[in-house]
Amino acid sequence: MSNPVVVEVLRGARVESRHRGAAAVVDADGAVALAFGAIDDPVFPRSAVKALQALPLVESGAADAFGLGEGEIALACASHSGAPEHVATAAAMLAKAGLDVSALACGAHWPLAEDAARALARAGGAPSPLHNNCSGKHAGFLCLACASGWKTTGYERPDHPVQRAARAAIEEVVGAALGEEVCATDGCSIPTYAVPLRNLALGLARLATGRGLAPRRAAAARRILAAVTANPALVAGEGRFDTEVMRLFGARVFVKTGAEGVYCAALPELGLGLAVKVDDGATRAAQATIAALIARFLPLDDDERARFSAFAAPILRNWNGIEVGALRAAGPLA
Repeated sequence: MSNPVVVEVLRGARVESRHRGAAAVVDADGAVALAFGAIDDPVFPRSAVKALQALPLVESGAADAFGLGEGEIALACASHSGAPEHVATAAAMLAKAGLDVSALACGAHWPLAEDAARALARAGGAPSPLHNNCSGKHAGFLCLACASGWKTTGYERPDHPVQRAARAAIEEVVGAALGEEVCATDGCSIPTYAVPLRNLALGLARLATGRGLAPRRAAAARRILAAVTANPALVAGEGRFDTEVMRLFGARVFVKTGAEGVYCAALPELGLGLAVKVDDGATRAAQATIAALIARFLPLDDDERARFSAFAAPILRNWNGIEVGALRAAGPLA
């Protein structure tokens, strides 16, 4: 059975493209508030679980040992744009652990932010691993290794204590075993584990509420959520979906992109976790889907609903700024 069409792309008044997908909305006890599509098929969450991967950094005391502030904890959960503030924050985290950019195993790519990439190129510079959107996560991993007395070389490998700790945290929070049969390599070289959407949503609900977690882990989850929702610009970057949605709603919403059409969110005041996978991997459709789910469950006043429509039903414009179409929720989201 194929997943349903969840987003339609209009050009003028006609449907030009369709995106199929699956989604689950679950509370911390595992009760399903809404689901459609193949929610029990494992998908790679990739960057959508960075907040779960950061749990050992906080709960172990490593974050406090190096005096990491809210912004640095937020960056450890980020897929950032490589803007100067992102690069500086990642470098500061490394410096607190007595390390520099040479310790990062994430690889280098040009900043995701076009203005930052252009500025770097104009200055005759080249991207370093600090510009990698995952450099904050990797800096967090290195802080955990240093505080725990583990070697830093090979920290990105599945058998390193850092990655074993991250895997164990994800396993407990999402309630699914993560064995070699569901393991692959992420874009930043760490292991990534395929998890059913139902379990991803459960994990976000537990992150939001602390229910089902040991006291130390629940406290770490609260601290991480407070950090990311208070520092949305560090989690992604100016003009990006995650940053602008959290900037609009504050502590009411945590939203995090993954890759290949995966998006996750938490609605702490409702105790719900949301997880989305769009079959064709399209980010635009995954954003519209998670936005439609947020709009369905989160109580919104008229002003919030009007402002949020830009995310739930984005207008498409051509290079001259002329409105040529839109995205709209379809099927089970309509």
